[in-house]
Amino acid sequence: MSVALIVAGILIAIVLIFVIRDIVKIIINSVIGLVILFSVNYFGLMGYVGRPDIGYTPVNLLLSALGGIPGTLIVVIMQLIGHPVS
Repeated sequence: MSVALIVAGILIAIVLIFVIRDIVKIIINSVIGLVILFSVNYFGLMGYVGRPDIGYTPVNLLLSALGGIPGTLIVVIMQLIGHPVS
């Protein structure tokens, strides 16, 4: 019986390690996405192409936070083509 508990404990530890790695990757991607959004506005990068800054609407912030880098790129591209996400 104790061998089964040890094996179960090891399996649970392995699964937790993989889950924690994925969560850390998602959090890092979200933070980088938000930093990119704030950097685009802080440095006025949209002004170089003749577009206004990206507004900090709840939709933009959620898309950047949940989508990470790809989500932020979608927000920037939509702003560039003239259809801001709001």
